[in-house]
Amino acid sequence: MDARNDDRSLGELFGELTRQMTTLVRQEVELARTEMTANASRVARSAAMLIAGGVIAYAVVLALVAAVIIGLATLGMPAWLSALLVGAVVVIVGVILAQRGIQAVKGHDLAPRRTIETLKEDAELARGRTR
Repeated sequence: MDARNDDRSLGELFGELTRQMTTLVRQEVELARTEMTANASRVARSAAMLIAGGVIAYAVVLALVAAVIIGLATLGMPAWLSALLVGAVVVIVGVILAQRGIQAVKGHDLAPRRTIETLKEDAELARGRTR
């Protein structure tokens, strides 16, 4: 602050502090909104890739499952038994893939880290100004 502003009244000083804090809070809210939007976009892209990959893999798995079931039945295994055996293997593979997909989505940090840090700094600054 300039030395020439030292003659302001306490009311004027609190008024200025209030205006500055209001501006600061608005800026922090905008930063949080921007940061959350960016995080949500990243998660949405990851989820879209996961879904697209899953749909394509599902079609391929269905074709391969049918081929294996038919192949086992052709080799002399009863059709019901070959379908049951292949179904069990597919369930195991599906569970493993689903767990990996969940872990990939959980890996994204959605917390607005920069905003949290600046809010901590702002709180320290406000405490310093009111002392």
